[in-house]
Amino acid sequence: MQTTIQRTIRFSRIKILLVIILIIGIFFRFIYLDKKIYWDDEVFTSLRVSGYTSEEFEKQLYTHIVSFKDIQSYQFPNPERTTFDTIKGLATEEPQLPPLYFLLTRFWVQLFGNSVLVTRSLSAVFNILTIAVIYWLCRELFESPLVGWMAMALIALSPFHLLYAQAARQYSLWGLITVLSSVVFLRARRINNKFSWVLYSITVALGLYTLPLFFLVTFGHGIYMIAIEKFQFNKTVKNYLLSFAVGTLAFFPWMILIILSADKARQTTNWIKYSFKYGIPELVFSWLNHIARLFLDLANKFNFTYTNPFPYIIPVIAFVALTFYAVYYLCRHTAKETWLFILSLIVTSVLPLILLDLILGGRRSGITRYLIPSYIGLQISVAYLLATQVTSHWIQLWQQKLWRLLIVVLFSLGIASYTVISPAQVWWNNGPSKIGQIPAIIPVVNQTEQPLIISDAKWSDLVPLSYSLKPNVKFQLVRQQELPNIPQGFSDYFLYKPSQDLREGLEKRVGYQIKPVYQSNNIWLWRLSKK
Repeated sequence: MQTTIQRTIRFSRIKILLVIILIIGIFFRFIYLDKKIYWDDEVFTSLRVSGYTSEEFEKQLYTHIVSFKDIQSYQFPNPERTTFDTIKGLATEEPQLPPLYFLLTRFWVQLFGNSVLVTRSLSAVFNILTIAVIYWLCRELFESPLVGWMAMALIALSPFHLLYAQAARQYSLWGLITVLSSVVFLRARRINNKFSWVLYSITVALGLYTLPLFFLVTFGHGIYMIAIEKFQFNKTVKNYLLSFAVGTLAFFPWMILIILSADKARQTTNWIKYSFKYGIPELVFSWLNHIARLFLDLANKFNFTYTNPFPYIIPVIAFVALTFYAVYYLCRHTAKETWLFILSLIVTSVLPLILLDLILGGRRSGITRYLIPSYIGLQISVAYLLATQVTSHWIQLWQQKLWRLLIVVLFSLGIASYTVISPAQVWWNNGPSKIGQIPAIIPVVNQTEQPLIISDAKWSDLVPLSYSLKPNVKFQLVRQQELPNIPQGFSDYFLYKPSQDLREGLEKRVGYQIKPVYQSNNIWLWRLSKK
């Protein structure tokens, strides 16, 4: 009896700690949410939400001097554009992206207002819901509620999940639907009635309309179903196949659109076929690095790259070893129905991408946001390991204390990562190569009275800068291989990301002097003045 009481007290203390962790995690998802640079992928999200296209943006804003308001008019919904225009813009320019997330974001912004904070907050809400639903999934998989609490805490303090909870993209929604669909799938298999399978078919359709990569999640469910039912074509398997077919059929119209627009889809995703500079070794290095980022991410403090792995390589190896051991421990100590499901979620989400990279070349498996289902499976495995070790009566007390210390260390590192990530305006996931110098540029331009920024860069490179500048800043967008007529009446003239042709043309043919505003290997901002 005393042992049972002690376990109850111990669980209550752990539960209190985990509740505190959850509160901290939720708090950090909203702090500084509008202070980070609005990067190019988010700019395209807002363009889709507004119902405009890139072609319309360029056609109307490349002809005259424009203001902050002119640019922002293409970033938020307005009465002139409807939800149909949002769908049309995706179908025309980005058919590989289904419309569910963008429609939800459009409704969210219309409901709560036009701002970066509001647009990003929907992803934060989706991620918080994921934290809640992960508990439900763990209750379907394990008998111990502590595993569910531990899984919620690990995701709540995961730097990886924080980054995508604060980004105006569909990946946070994809994580939510992955967990929700998995819960509904397991419950449907257990109950095996018509209503439960109808719910599963709905989650399949929602997942596919969020991201076509959701097919990999459903593929994992199918492998699990076939294996666990021992390749028998029984009623449960029939119900699964029927619900999967219904969910897929609902996605069929957009699937046809993707097929018919395959050339456009390949054009907009062409970058994923290019391998890392150092080939397969660097690709493998990125796999290990991203697993470690589930627990620790101090990228701006430590320049941790393939060519500069120290001193960060030590915690990377430690976290990867912990994660792999957790998967091994899960397979050894849980029923087949449990470990097989988690293993199928991990493997089927990443293995096809790895094979494509190894056979065709590319970096698909090195892109973290594509591996969200796999990472969720890994974190559930770690949650099971930690939960069982701190409450197990099969190991000695000193071993339990070591595992508790490890939990404290993991959570402390998560909090440390959050304190570094939150105030940072740029992080590794939001394209530092495209927005990395913006924090240095902003104060230079904002301290001038009536500046004009001239640029022949892509419009998507210019819009992120506009979000952080004062309303008095004006812009002159120039098409490639064209020289602008420089207007009078501005206090300062700047070139932002100018091409070599633009710089040389203004210097040689027009007679302007161009000087860098600051020193850098690749200067983005130049000051323009008459000789």
